[in-house]
Amino acid sequence: MLVLAAGPAHAASTLTIATVNNADMVIMKQLSGEFEKSHPDIHLNWVTLEENVLRQRVTTDIATRSGQFDILTIGNYEVPIWAKQGWLAALSPDAAYDADDILPSVKAGLTVDGKLYALPFYAESVMTYYRKDLFAKAGLTMPDAPTYDQIRTFADKITDKGNQVYGLCLRGKPGWGENMAYVTSLVNTFGGQWFDMAWRPMLDSAEWKAALTWYVGALKADGPPGATSNGFNENLALFGSGHCGMWIDSTVAGGLLFDPAQSHVAGNVGFAAAPLGPYGKGPTWLWSWNLAIPASSSHTADAQTFVTWATSKEYVRLVARTHGWVAVPAGTRLSTYDSAEYQKAAPFASFVHTAIDRADPNGPTKQPRPYGGAQFVAIPQFQAIGTQVGQIVAAALSGQTSVDQALTTAQASVTRTVRQSGLMR
Repeated sequence: MLVLAAGPAHAASTLTIATVNNADMVIMKQLSGEFEKSHPDIHLNWVTLEENVLRQRVTTDIATRSGQFDILTIGNYEVPIWAKQGWLAALSPDAAYDADDILPSVKAGLTVDGKLYALPFYAESVMTYYRKDLFAKAGLTMPDAPTYDQIRTFADKITDKGNQVYGLCLRGKPGWGENMAYVTSLVNTFGGQWFDMAWRPMLDSAEWKAALTWYVGALKADGPPGATSNGFNENLALFGSGHCGMWIDSTVAGGLLFDPAQSHVAGNVGFAAAPLGPYGKGPTWLWSWNLAIPASSSHTADAQTFVTWATSKEYVRLVARTHGWVAVPAGTRLSTYDSAEYQKAAPFASFVHTAIDRADPNGPTKQPRPYGGAQFVAIPQFQAIGTQVGQIVAAALSGQTSVDQALTTAQASVTRTVRQSGLMR
């Protein structure tokens, strides 16, 4: 097992960094010139990709040990699985990094056998964003903890398609980390789950049908056209430009929607908890985008120098100085949430901190389950399973198939995969 200790670079090297095209990572790339100024022997080569493409590229690279990338942007889904396979370098940041400042629930997801295998760039749970001006105009009041029935009623009342205002925006782009992240959290609160204790798929259950029927019906009635093309970034753009009345998605969007430099509706954004379905509880959503170093990299020491810089308190302060406190990476450091400047700039700060603490990826579903994970299933097979089902769900949303047929197809597809993998006999 490779364990890295932090230290200065001693020879010139070029680090190739694979990252996602989310706004926080765009800022990281913009500010990375500051790192290169203070580390003139380390040069950075950026490969910035759409989320689904990034996942495919980095998975192929690390599984084949091709060494194309020196730093990977990966999630808390991949970190423990890849670490156990020996694909990631263990990290040992020095005392000045203050690893104890990382939120405990986030740090736990990146730790295997007591060692960190990635450092968190930002972390998120889920919340409901809504337009306060549209709610006031319609005479509506958003509860602190809305139900999905209430969300549908609100969406019906604030949709104004003639003016391109859609009552509800949700992820529709197929992908295990795109539409299925949202759909899995929806299914959990409707009382459904992916597998029973014998690893039998449960996509043909009444709970999955109720959840998917709600999802397809709500987006067809009150969602924007072409919803199957909309992932996190597309819905962020729609909401920020005034085209969404409500949006249920990652808490990290708060720093973008409340920023007047990036959002046309910054002064009218309200927020509430993620909606509750008939089950009323269940694991919700806990995700972190993290920087990790593949064991195949030939520049591991220099790579750790950059990874610790980009996830440090120093970097948080740099973003605050250049882009404002509202734009700093959220969900990772206790010191960020303790900052009076951040609390003043980000009215959602304490709400998000609590949501991440309570996301409980190992919490109970309605029926006992053999797996962990909140908006994903923490098994290696889930990339394939989630991708398969994501395409099937998108087909139901676009009207190519019915909800019933989609779930029948998904059940058969997942059953084949888990049988072939040996999970289900």
